[in-house]
Amino acid sequence: MYTAYGDGWGFEPKVDRKLSLGLAKVLGGPEDFHGVNIRSASGEQIGDGATGKKASGLLMVDGVLYMLARNAGNAQLAWSEDRGATWRWAPWRFAESFGCPTFLNFGRNYAGARDEYVYVYSLDGDSAYKPADAMVLARVPKDRIREREAYEFWAGTSPAEPAWTADVHRRRPVFVHPGRCYRSSMCYAAPLGCYLWWQALPAGPDPDLRQEGGFAIYDAPQPWGPWTTAYFTERWDVGPGESAAIPTQWIAPDGRSFWLVFSGDDCFSVRKAWVTLKEADR
Repeated sequence: MYTAYGDGWGFEPKVDRKLSLGLAKVLGGPEDFHGVNIRSASGEQIGDGATGKKASGLLMVDGVLYMLARNAGNAQLAWSEDRGATWRWAPWRFAESFGCPTFLNFGRNYAGARDEYVYVYSLDGDSAYKPADAMVLARVPKDRIREREAYEFWAGTSPAEPAWTADVHRRRPVFVHPGRCYRSSMCYAAPLGCYLWWQALPAGPDPDLRQEGGFAIYDAPQPWGPWTTAYFTERWDVGPGESAAIPTQWIAPDGRSFWLVFSGDDCFSVRKAWVTLKEADR
């Protein structure tokens, strides 16, 4: 399992300098894992906070590892064909909205994907550090991820009426929560047959989720909704951190539990969650 970290030194043994964007792989299961740092001169970045690029999404498709990086005015795509050792950066950027984009993850190497598209979600703003009023969605054919002109943006008025546009200025919200849309991650929980969207819940306009704040997990039958609330907390027993994800390979075969990876306490933190289904869903 591949991961990235920001403003840190990676797993033990730590790298020799603090990185704004570092890469690693995680071996083993959620209760016995260990991390291995991946060094990459073309992928690593330096610069604290907003001054350095940081990964906001990773996805493996057909043996190619794709990365979305925030703090890149607004965000930039990169890809690696050798498991993270070397990277190429796209000559274009998301310059309108999509300030903190992330991929929808399915199974290993994109196994079990619903169709031939890759889906990208973000807060509807230019900065990864300012909460927005809505989330936005884009899609691109999985064999054209590197081409900016191949991207389409959600323009539907309801989940029942999907619509897409090539013009980013005509995008419409796929999720609305005024002042609370921030960093997020998305996966498809195959045993449950639904999409799970982890969203950080900032405590104010200038949040520091390392110290305080909460998060929510929303679920839906389609990548664009309709969304219902599976879990919601304004305050956890620790700050949930700047990012989190539900690795699809760490979802139980029956879907009744999964492991959440999050950056609470400025660490690679892992906690188990249990799923209770409504009677109609059993």
